[in-house]
Amino acid sequence: MSAIEVSGLRKTYRRAFRRTGTDALRGVDLTVPEGSAFGLIGPNGAGKTTFIKAILGIVQPTGGTVKVLGGSPEDPRIRARIGYLPERLHLPNAWTAVAFLHTVAKLKGHRPDAAANLALLERVGIAPAARRKIGGYSKGMRQRLGLAAALLGSPALLVLDEPTDGIDPLGRVEVRTILQEEVRRGTTLFLNSHLLAETERVCDRVAILADGRVLREGRLEELSRGGARWAVRFAPGADAGALAAVGFQAGGPEGLFHVEAADATALNAALDKARASGALLVELKRDGQDLEAVLASTMGAAA
Repeated sequence: MSAIEVSGLRKTYRRAFRRTGTDALRGVDLTVPEGSAFGLIGPNGAGKTTFIKAILGIVQPTGGTVKVLGGSPEDPRIRARIGYLPERLHLPNAWTAVAFLHTVAKLKGHRPDAAANLALLERVGIAPAARRKIGGYSKGMRQRLGLAAALLGSPALLVLDEPTDGIDPLGRVEVRTILQEEVRRGTTLFLNSHLLAETERVCDRVAILADGRVLREGRLEELSRGGARWAVRFAPGADAGALAAVGFQAGGPEGLFHVEAADATALNAALDKARASGALLVELKRDGQDLEAVLASTMGAAA
């Protein structure tokens, strides 16, 4: 089953006394497989936050259909199975984290569990501040509390809009670990982040949204990798001529070569020939682009 299924989604924001409006989404078709870690990326103003609000039932689409967890995002039973962290998180400054989680649990229809809430605060790293007023929290601590609220009740779908905003680099590692644990548990993760390196580390599928349209979508390795091309590094002294004769092309720093291999069998056969020529393998990796380069090349092609 698909966790999110969107067809022909359009959203136009209209202003008073004007005949025309602003098209935030222009016929988006997108399917997010259940249990996947899905990243939505794109430039500012692409429509990413509007898309998230549409799949959560926060804004009403101008056209198209939206199904989340097999039902309507406006169904309270569906909403209770979704954990959401908004981009702009507003928290009650006079409350404590414990009181906030207690209230969120009641609003989602869950039985408040003080021990479970404290365990959540421990998991996101703010248990020592559990009974302090939120008004004294840093931005990073507020983000962690928002993540704890999203995790309440072990949701089937986590929708996170810029979840590591304001969190320091070590904290990002902690958040990444939590998200990976949730995906292994079977949770579907839908992530919107400008931090493309974080998206690349967490997500297995990505969609590129620009000007209200999906330009590319698919498995991350399919979008970013160079197909059957591999980068191979040999120890100094490798015979470039002999390696060229068996399909290895020299390129870049000394010892770096590239080879085409359609599958693991072909790759190992090529490496066997290289070793037979006396070359010593030091490093092997797929040759491709990082997510930032994929986004740049996609936007360039669409221009």
